[in-house]
Amino acid sequence: MEQLRRFNNQVVIVTGAGHGIGRAVAERFAAEGARVVLNDVDRARTAEVTRAIEAGGGAAVSVLGDIAEASTVDELFRVTLERFGAIDVLVNNAGLIHMARHVLEADEAWWDRILSVNLRAAFVCSLRAAHLMVRRGSGVIINMSSGGATRAHRGNVAYDASKGGIEAMTRAMALDLAPYGVRVNAVVPGLIRTYDIDDETAARRGEVVPLGRLGSPDDLAGPTVFLATDDARYMTGATLVVDGGVLVQQRSAPVDTFPIDRFPAIPGRPITRD
Repeated sequence: MEQLRRFNNQVVIVTGAGHGIGRAVAERFAAEGARVVLNDVDRARTAEVTRAIEAGGGAAVSVLGDIAEASTVDELFRVTLERFGAIDVLVNNAGLIHMARHVLEADEAWWDRILSVNLRAAFVCSLRAAHLMVRRGSGVIINMSSGGATRAHRGNVAYDASKGGIEAMTRAMALDLAPYGVRVNAVVPGLIRTYDIDDETAARRGEVVPLGRLGSPDDLAGPTVFLATDDARYMTGATLVVDGGVLVQQRSAPVDTFPIDRFPAIPGRPITRD
């Protein structure tokens, strides 16, 4: 399918762009003409994405580092402005997703680490981008949320809190920046196959999805990129759900990545399963 060229000469930053949703989004923006700045902690994966974009005739540059570190944010925006001179779109995609821990086994360091990457870093990057965008009178910030922002995952109190914060931040920042021509929206992915699992496991987990399968990163690329187009020019403070129908159904999930048998045992206190 021939790609539209809706982002010719525009500059897009995508954090967490080394794999999964971030990679798919970065490659889609590049395919539509954007000059893309990639951030990730994985050198090999980031280099692979950069090569793939360049091989397709696109322009990309990568900035390695933990986005929760101030030095990484400084370098990300320094390189972006030095190389391309502006920023039109920021996609706050980086996040920690494989740190499930029952609340009785939690500690402050675990909480702080997840919130620093998933929420604080998104705010810091958004703030830097916003100051640049308002001077130009245009710009788009897209935050990656989760169903955990409005529902709950077992073993993920910190993750869900971070995503609830993402959606609250999206709404509040959208109001503050709307008079300056800057839009802020969020995407809510469903069960997306961004991790290495076998086909049998993927099929079993996909049983809970009304559309009958796990999503792919490419399923998120189009909707995410749409929010940065002129077709979405009247959208701000919104959350766009891309989950195959998971959140609209009223039933218990038959598949749980943090089942009750992973809950900590308390002597003399059996776990209720009803």
